[in-house]
Amino acid sequence: MLYIGINAAIFLVTGILSVLGFFSGFNGAVGAFVQQYFAFPADPHLWLSKFYTLATYAFFHQDFFHLLFNLLWLYWMGQLFLDFLKAHQFHFVYWGGAFAGALFFALIYNIAPVFRDAVPGAVLIGASAAVMAVFTAIATLLPDYSIRLMLFGTVKLKYLLLAYILLDIISTSSSGMNVGGSLAHLGGVLWGFTYIKLLQKGNDLSNLFKRKPKLRVIKNEKTSRTQQQQAKKANQQEIDAILDKISKSGYSNLTAKEKQTLFDASKE
Repeated sequence: MLYIGINAAIFLVTGILSVLGFFSGFNGAVGAFVQQYFAFPADPHLWLSKFYTLATYAFFHQDFFHLLFNLLWLYWMGQLFLDFLKAHQFHFVYWGGAFAGALFFALIYNIAPVFRDAVPGAVLIGASAAVMAVFTAIATLLPDYSIRLMLFGTVKLKYLLLAYILLDIISTSSSGMNVGGSLAHLGGVLWGFTYIKLLQKGNDLSNLFKRKPKLRVIKNEKTSRTQQQQAKKANQQEIDAILDKISKSGYSNLTAKEKQTLFDASKE
């Protein structure tokens, strides 16, 4: 996936530069540079000059395990998301989650008295909020979908999501924990949940940015098509109708024939 490749490439580049900096006597310089210019700040006085960090913060990670967990979870949940929804919806949820996570982090830091003294130096990096938005979206759409986890066995998505939410809420009041990251996760959760609930009511927010097809007047064009092309088009329309039904009422409400049609299409 595109975002996995970009995040991995940026981590590799910054890692190599950090090694070079270490042996050159500038240990920590690269990390400080990233924090200064690419991380999203909680301080509202910096938002105007660093507006671009609302996007750049989601491409940098603190360490290898921070990156690894995010990318693995993005791959698993992203593949499941694309099995039932469309690519432009995935991009919308991903970036919406990144923005919502940053804004929720900044909002809580600026209104909660306990964080007042920490605001000037508080920054946010990592794709966790975007990943949580994707995870929450598919867990809201398919709450009873089960996945197998090592040590835990088969777990439904709704219970897994609930566990993550509780852990993040607890982490916001625990010393030594990544409080800013936990707040950003919760922002991503709110975005993913809201998007799917609106989608199930027939309101697809991602269509706001969907390019509308242009009308063209074509003269003397042959209207005949081969039977194979017609069959392919009809089949695609059927798949789109099934995906729309999943978006509105969930996978469990599909008929046996619709489930088989979707399964056969996924194997092509």
